[in-house]
Amino acid sequence: WRGELVARMVRLTHLAMVAVSALAGADAFAATHVGALPRAALPRALRSAPPAWRTGRASNCAINMVEATEKKEAEGLGFNSHQAVNAAPDTLCLDGTANTEMRAKFEKMCREAQDKICKAVEEVDGKGKFHQDSWIRENGGGGISRVLTNGNVFEKAGCSLSVVYGSMPQEALAAANDRLKFGATDRGKGYKPGEKVPFFACGLSSVMHPRNPHCPTMHFNYRYFETEGGMWWFGGGTDITPAYLDLDDMKHFHGSYKEVADKHDPEFYPKFKAWADEYFYIKHRDETRGLGGIFFDDLNDRDPDTIFAFSKECCNNVPSAYLPIIEKNKDKEYTVKQKEWQQMRRGRYVEFNLVYDRGTIFGLKTGGRIESILMSMPEGARWEYDHKVEPGSPEADIMDAFKNPREWL
Repeated sequence: WRGELVARMVRLTHLAMVAVSALAGADAFAATHVGALPRAALPRALRSAPPAWRTGRASNCAINMVEATEKKEAEGLGFNSHQAVNAAPDTLCLDGTANTEMRAKFEKMCREAQDKICKAVEEVDGKGKFHQDSWIRENGGGGISRVLTNGNVFEKAGCSLSVVYGSMPQEALAAANDRLKFGATDRGKGYKPGEKVPFFACGLSSVMHPRNPHCPTMHFNYRYFETEGGMWWFGGGTDITPAYLDLDDMKHFHGSYKEVADKHDPEFYPKFKAWADEYFYIKHRDETRGLGGIFFDDLNDRDPDTIFAFSKECCNNVPSAYLPIIEKNKDKEYTVKQKEWQQMRRGRYVEFNLVYDRGTIFGLKTGGRIESILMSMPEGARWEYDHKVEPGSPEADIMDAFKNPREWL
């Protein structure tokens, strides 16, 4: 038990460090210093922290975060509430809950897509195999995470299914939303201000990080949400993040998703392409994470089965949209400089995911499985101080596309 206690203290201290580092600007440490809090008054996980952490706004944020985590763990909802199992049950959805049919149908779609996509990626890689972890939660739900590492083609590839039952403050549920665009959904409908909102969520999320700098990273996520107040919506998208610009690759990727979207609504592709350019914007860098794709959220403006069919086709379109690009580029020669540039772009990937990504934020706020939440992180990334690309270089060409989103079709 002592080992478990020490591990938990280290984990909570790490969360406190994240909370402190997230407070932008020097005021996080300097603005409202009122003297260090007594060591005995701190949560145990913070008592060994440096004195500067126990002062002013930084201390309040860190203490609140640790106390909230301790409370969640006491309620069985925290980061340690996941029980590993040798194999996931046939369904992770609870029987007898609201709208069981759509919940079960979406989970089934995610499981089948996970099998299809992982099999296709293994075939392209030729060496790597996905390692699978399965888990359940006492209050319902669970997940299946698959991760491939040290492959011939992919340094790291992950594909994770999750089913979540929980409750969130209304402001936290709203924060996981993309500004309520295109048919705003009141996620707290049916609940009084301040009341927590019980919810169900099911989704499949994936990130692929290839070795070769000429092969782009790809991410997708498709999800279905419900609240016990009767609200429901779909969200998701697929996007691509190259280190070097190949116009034919971008035309293929975007054209593949336009073809799918046009079958369901001719307004979908232009609307969701623009939304992706906006969503994957790194504000503090004034550039996009990659070269977009499609992104949508709060989609509930038509029959749910119709939106389900769109989500399903988008999800199953991943191999045909992405893997031909990998096959084309995986054996190209590259230099050390090109590999370093790829790693710098992966640094930008890390910045976006840890600062802005709503899926990461949602997972952390709901006590998700941390290994699955951070599965999207690359194995290696690079930051060079005040790096500037050489004018007229291939790096400058793609930087222009990151700064000024383009139309690819």
